[in-house]
Amino acid sequence: MTGAPDFSPELLLRAQCGGLGARAAIFDVDGVLTDGRLYIGEQGEVFKAFHVLDGHGLKLLARCGITPLVITGRDSAAVRRRVADLGLAEAHFGVADKLAVADRLLAVRGLAWPEVAVIGDDWPDLPLLARAGFACAPANAHAEARALAHHVTAARGGEGAAREFCDLLLMAGGHYARLLADHQGTLDGR
Repeated sequence: MTGAPDFSPELLLRAQCGGLGARAAIFDVDGVLTDGRLYIGEQGEVFKAFHVLDGHGLKLLARCGITPLVITGRDSAAVRRRVADLGLAEAHFGVADKLAVADRLLAVRGLAWPEVAVIGDDWPDLPLLARAGFACAPANAHAEARALAHHVTAARGGEGAAREFCDLLLMAGGHYARLLADHQGTLDGR
């Protein structure tokens, strides 16, 4: 597999969340799935840009039984649309206390924090990053988020950081090669 992401064996072991593989992955939006900038139109509407690589990564996680969960501090029509377009089963918008929401989501799913991976970029994400079995931050995350992360992505938020996080979880869980082979098979008709 030339061209596959190259993660160290130590990082892959850490991303296995205790050796079992992540069962859920929590994503922040602003600064992770977007570059963190807000474009506000004349009528007050908010515009955000999302990277297609990131969206495909979330879909791949779901295909492998790693539940993507979105918990974001802001609420906007753009984010709701993106979540719907990706077919994500669980997203919470306008959340002031991300830890309370995450604890409730994990309890409902019978999950413990060591089974969960998190990617976040700023102070509201710190309680999640501190508890996660695997914590990740984009390259342009705040220093406090980067300090708690087990891995800081090479990519910046909104520019493929979430995809790098997804690829890492897929490789750590032993899913990446199969998914790639499945995609390649559909490209040439086999």
